[in-house]
Amino acid sequence: MRAWPRTLRKAPAAPTAFLDRDGTINRDRAGVYITSPDQLKLYASAARAVKLLAEKGYRIVVLTNQSGVGRGYMTLAAAKAINLKLVRDLRAAGAPVAAVYFCPHAPDAACACRKPRPGLLREARKDTPADMKRSFVAGDKPSDLALARNAGLKGYLVLTGQGRAAAAAGYKDLLALARAVPDLGKNHKGKD
Repeated sequence: MRAWPRTLRKAPAAPTAFLDRDGTINRDRAGVYITSPDQLKLYASAARAVKLLAEKGYRIVVLTNQSGVGRGYMTLAAAKAINLKLVRDLRAAGAPVAAVYFCPHAPDAACACRKPRPGLLREARKDTPADMKRSFVAGDKPSDLALARNAGLKGYLVLTGQGRAAAAAGYKDLLALARAVPDLGKNHKGKD
């Protein structure tokens, strides 16, 4: 389900950074749900990371599981408001976000959109076509890496949020990853 924006202009395919939200861009505590916009707190380096990824030629699309809706901890309207705050906070820091998609279902729901299933990513690609050869998924959970595998994309683990518990190699945070990914600027100009 797209949380933001309500409508999208069709755009040409572009390299896309499909980013997880909780634990990757904003603070996340296992078992504690963000149920209102005032509870959303970005990591200190998150806006710089998103801005750097955009400067390197990546379109930014956020993909997030929000089972708190399906579990009854928050309303659909609250989930959309939280995602809107995320976009506003990032944009206020000069970090553009093309779109935010979220799965509102509980983990036991038989939906196609809950990560690691690729439904959210497929929906995003319909609205904002991605150059899949130069796109990637980044997040703090094994489900984010599994989504990348399921979609045939590169996957990067960040060691914020639940990333440290994944017992796998990864990047210290989203900014460290943003510094490491290729700069598409020279190859990207004039191709869209």
